[in-house]
Amino acid sequence: MGKTLLDKVWDLHTVRELPNGQTQLFIGLHLIHEVTSPQAFQMIREKGLRVACPQRTFATVDHIVPTDNPNRPYADGLAEEMMVALERNCRDFGVKFFNFASGEQGIVHVVGPEQGLTQPGLTVACGDSHTSSHGAFGAIAFGVGTTQIRDILASQTLALTRPKVRRIRVSGALRPGVYAKDVILAVIRRLGVNGGIGFAYEFAGETIDRMTMEERLTICNMAIEGGARVGYVNPDRTTVEFLRGRPYAPRPEEFKAAESWWLSMASDRDAVFAERFLGRRRAGAASRLGHQPRSNRRGDGDPPSSGAIQNRQGRPGRGVQIHVLRSRRARARGQNRCGVHRQLHQRTHVGPARGRPRRQGASRGQRGSGDRGARVPKVQREAEAEGLPEVFRAAGFEWRNAGCSMCLAMNPDKLKGREICASSSNRNFIGRQGSPTGRTLLMSPAMVAAAAVQGRVTDVREML
Repeated sequence: MGKTLLDKVWDLHTVRELPNGQTQLFIGLHLIHEVTSPQAFQMIREKGLRVACPQRTFATVDHIVPTDNPNRPYADGLAEEMMVALERNCRDFGVKFFNFASGEQGIVHVVGPEQGLTQPGLTVACGDSHTSSHGAFGAIAFGVGTTQIRDILASQTLALTRPKVRRIRVSGALRPGVYAKDVILAVIRRLGVNGGIGFAYEFAGETIDRMTMEERLTICNMAIEGGARVGYVNPDRTTVEFLRGRPYAPRPEEFKAAESWWLSMASDRDAVFAERFLGRRRAGAASRLGHQPRSNRRGDGDPPSSGAIQNRQGRPGRGVQIHVLRSRRARARGQNRCGVHRQLHQRTHVGPARGRPRRQGASRGQRGSGDRGARVPKVQREAEAEGLPEVFRAAGFEWRNAGCSMCLAMNPDKLKGREICASSSNRNFIGRQGSPTGRTLLMSPAMVAAAAVQGRVTDVREML
C-alpha cells in the first residue's frame, strides 16, 4: 500500500510514539521572528538550557518593523524592545539572523524559500500560523506557539498528533484574470473555515501542477484559513528548479542526489487518503472559477463571506468603495497607463516581501555591521529590474519596505475608523488590521490593482 507525502515525512522524523498517542517529531527547520520567540528564549535561559541545534534555527524580523521608516530606535517602545531581544538572543545562542544589515531581511515565509532553507521532505516549524506556506515545497510545515518554540529550541522536537490527509484536486486551466488567491478562496468557501480541522490538505491536480512556486506558496499559505494546520503540494520539476543555486540548497555536486530524494517524497500513486475533495467524479473545474473578494468571517464559524459588505444593490462585495489598499506585490500591468483613484492617494501600499530598506544613516543594531556591501535580495532585485517601484510610484502608490505591515497591524500601518481595505493578505477577522470598525476584503493582487484604479471592488477581467 502506498504512502502519502505526509506519512513519509512524518515517519522519517519520528523520534518515538508517546503514551498519549502523540508523536515526538524531530523538526528539520525552525524559523523564528521577533514576536513569538523572546518568551521562549527567556524560558530556556531560566532553566539554564542551550539551543540544542542552533544550525537548524534561523531568524528574521518582519511583524513589528515599520515599512516606511526602518530607522532605529523605533518610535514604538515595545517594537524596539522586541527587536533588541531578538538581536541579543541570536547572538547569545548562535542563531543565524537575517537582519537589515545582512540585506536578507524579509517576511519569514519568504526568507525560508528564497534562501533555499525550505526543502522537500522536511518538517518545518515557526511561531506563526501561516507556516503552512512552506508546504508548497513538499515539506510538512506548521505554526506553533511560544511554549512549543521553547521545546524546539531545547530539544529540536515537538509532541504532535498526526493529522489525516484530505486530497484536494483542482483541474483545468484558469481563465485570464483568475489567480491562485482566487483558487484557495474558492476552496475555503466550499469546505468552510473549520473544514480542515484535524486534516492536512494535499493540493493536487493539473491546475496546481502548472502553478509557479509563488502561486503554490499562496495556496498553502491559506490552508490554515480553511482550518487545516498543514497544506502541501508534492515536489516536482518546478520545485527542483526553484531550489537550484539557492544559498542553502545542496551544492552542485550533491544536487542530483538531493533532487532524486526530493521527488521520491511525493505521495505514491496508490497512496490512501482519509478523504478526497474535487476528485475525478467531482472535478474542480478551474475554468469555472471567478473572483470572490471575501470580507470578515462571521462569528458562527461560517466561511469568509462578502455578505458583511454589500453594494447599494445589496450584492456582496462588488462595487463597494475602497479606502485603503495593501498588497505585497500588486500586478503592474496596465498601471503605467492607469493611476490610483483620487480617493486613495496616500493610502495605497505595495512592496517586496523581502528587501533591504532605504539607507538613512547608521542605526542602533546596525552600526559597524558592514552592510554597505550587502547583497540586494532576489525579490527586491527582480522588482527593481522590472521597474516596478517607478511604475507604482507614478501611479500613486507608496513603495514600502519589506514587512508584515497592515496584514496584522503590529506596526504603524493600520486601518482608521470605518475604512474598507482591499488586501492581498490572508486573514481578515474584525480588528486584525487595527480598527474594530474597519473591514478588509481579501483578493488577488490583480484585483487589488483593479480596485486601486477604480476606487471600488472591480472585476479585473473587465480591465484586461
